[in-house]
Amino acid sequence: MNAKKLLEDIVRSLVDNPDAVSVVEQEKSDGSLTLELSVGEGDMGKVIGKGGRVARSIRGVMKSASSVAGRKIFLEIKE
Repeated sequence: MNAKKLLEDIVRSLVDNPDAVSVVEQEKSDGSLTLELSVGEGDMGKVIGKGGRVARSIRGVMKSASSVAGRKIFLEIKE
């Protein structure tokens, strides 16, 4: 399972400028994976959502994906 591709697909469907979506993978020495997400100007609100609901939902999907992958996956949303 490719967590990076999953995250890109989810976020690209939410934003106005899908070409500006960028995900950088960082593998840690403990086997976990950190995904750094950045989006285009003006799209941050769509990714975070009202009260952080969309971001929480995305993190929930990534948590499920991490259990399938058998390793921890962390999501960082960068401006």
